[in-house]
Amino acid sequence: MRSPRHILVTGGAGFIGSNYLLHCVSKHPETHFVNLDALTYAGNLENLQAVEHAENYTFEQGDITDVDRVRQLFNEYAFDAVVHFAAESHVDRSIADPTSFVRTNVDGTLVLLQVARQFWDDSTINGIFHHVSTDEVFGSLGATGQFTLDTPYAPRSPYAASKAAADHLVRAFGETYDFPFVITNTTNNYGPYQFPEKLIPLVISNVRAGKPIPIYGKGDNVRDWLFVTDHCVALDKVLRMGQPGATYLIGGSQEVSNLELVYALLDLYDEHTGNQAKSSRSLITFVTDRPGHDFRYALDSSITEKEMDWKPAHDLRTGLKATLQWYLNNESWLDNVLSEQYRTYYDAQYSDR
Repeated sequence: MRSPRHILVTGGAGFIGSNYLLHCVSKHPETHFVNLDALTYAGNLENLQAVEHAENYTFEQGDITDVDRVRQLFNEYAFDAVVHFAAESHVDRSIADPTSFVRTNVDGTLVLLQVARQFWDDSTINGIFHHVSTDEVFGSLGATGQFTLDTPYAPRSPYAASKAAADHLVRAFGETYDFPFVITNTTNNYGPYQFPEKLIPLVISNVRAGKPIPIYGKGDNVRDWLFVTDHCVALDKVLRMGQPGATYLIGGSQEVSNLELVYALLDLYDEHTGNQAKSSRSLITFVTDRPGHDFRYALDSSITEKEMDWKPAHDLRTGLKATLQWYLNNESWLDNVLSEQYRTYYDAQYSDR
């Protein structure tokens, strides 16, 4: 069992990163969490208001590709752990322009690895580098089966390729330099603070405004959904209990097609607001499918569940109800991210991640 004292959390103002900090800062008062975030469009310090004044939390603005900035923070805080969330993650945007995905997801990861390796080699600190990745590195599944630890990598989008490259870099540092790491690959996350370019918050924001709800193709692509807090519980366990050099798959075991998911969410909205049952389904509009759209993702989490004594606490209906309730109770947050300065990010496209 590790007990890190000073943890660098990259991308901690984003969706999963902020939920991780909200979970961990109060749970581990003995640990100092330093959040390094460039505050791009999906990074929002409003997500972290609940911990911004905590004695064991510090925010530092900066870019993970800035080697001098990253080195300065290591020298100042003497990190003995890194939890690396920071990434460009929007598949459609990666198809339109892969450049920023390679820069952040590959070059940024390399900077973190080089600085951490040098710092831990030059000091007496026994560190651990936790790289947070995605199931998309494995490509696409057919109607049956699951991705396992033995599944070959087969990324099918520039985003997935950039995350696969980052995974390979982390493992290469482990093999070449005996660098201490763990990798986690997760499936679709959902919950509070997710930017509304992604499917679930997009559906909520659009149904709230009476706007069309786009669904790719026929809506028959299948995703496995994991409530973000359940993911964060698993991440905390892996950081503290995971075997160096190991990979852990973290799934929700909640598979559903995109169309079925949207139906369920819209029906919950109608139930919550007192609308006629299933009336919001009329907002659904089918749009041209995405190039190279992966048909199905599913992860075998059995090893993680056994070694980490972990299972998701939320089934899909419970998680969707909690997510919908959060967004409707936090309309000011949603209105802010839907403001004009972000309009091009959520009007032009969306992702079913």
